[in-house]
Amino acid sequence: MRLKNAITDVPGILVGQAQDDEALTGCTVVLCEKGAVGGVDQRGGAPGTRETDLLKPVNAVGKVHAVLLAGGSAFGLDAASGVMRYLEGKGIGFNTRAARVPIVPAAILYDLAIGRADVRPDLEMGYKAAACASAEAPAEGNAGAGTGATVGKIFGMASAMKSGIGTASIAIGGGIVVGAIAAVNAFGDVMDPETGQIIAGARSTTLGSLKLGSTDYFADTLAVMKTPTGRAILKMAMSRNTVIGVVATNAKYDKAQATKMAQMAQDGLARAIRPAHTMLDGDTIFAMATGQRRADVSIVGAYAAEAFAQAILRAVRMAKPVGGLPAVGDW
Repeated sequence: MRLKNAITDVPGILVGQAQDDEALTGCTVVLCEKGAVGGVDQRGGAPGTRETDLLKPVNAVGKVHAVLLAGGSAFGLDAASGVMRYLEGKGIGFNTRAARVPIVPAAILYDLAIGRADVRPDLEMGYKAAACASAEAPAEGNAGAGTGATVGKIFGMASAMKSGIGTASIAIGGGIVVGAIAAVNAFGDVMDPETGQIIAGARSTTLGSLKLGSTDYFADTLAVMKTPTGRAILKMAMSRNTVIGVVATNAKYDKAQATKMAQMAQDGLARAIRPAHTMLDGDTIFAMATGQRRADVSIVGAYAAEAFAQAILRAVRMAKPVGGLPAVGDW
């Protein structure tokens, strides 16, 4: 199987994106017209989500038709209505006899501090993203939900770096594919798990006398957090950060197994983001299983973590400088 290194390598998965490049915000839709068994794992202390309760294994609805990832903070949840309208127009949704109701869970990230705070993903943008969904590899970096994404914000936006959205996939044998897509708007730094080195995060070069012992480009958020200055900053810090994304597979799972896959994928987030799952982040990962092949969830979940970590790295490596913030390629 020839892969594009994208979540769209998973059969049945389509991705569409829309953004406002001036306002620096956008949304990404991961769509499965035939429906996919869904799951979710939410670990950050500051989530912004919609329709996550229905994904619990004890609840009735078994499949989702799309997952929305959006900027705009809580305002961006409006874009899910546009995705629903698009799917309804195609006759796609949960059959209630009176109508077909598209099931579209969603998660948002906070990008109001860059670009324009008065422009956010809305019904129209959500519809546009869904309407252009395809099996092609989606654009990465400053695209979709990653348009206004940033990382390394312990000292505020002045020391942050531009991030974005990234995707990856892995063929694990037996015809099984695992894919991931991640919009990376973390409070902390992005690490390369293979080297342990920070590749994007809070910059020490803007801090002057507040370098806190750092002698290189990065301040190292984790190191800063244990200093008196870091502790004082955290008392005043606001919940404006998160990593949101989707892992998908063509394995056949029930909701409990899909939820386990999402849970295991959080390990990839924790390997690539330091610190992860803080009270200042809303870290949320959805899972979608398109259901064609049987596969051990422990294996698929382990590779979901690998794919999600790779997607995070691509999100920062593919980002371009904007809004006065540098990107990885700048230094």
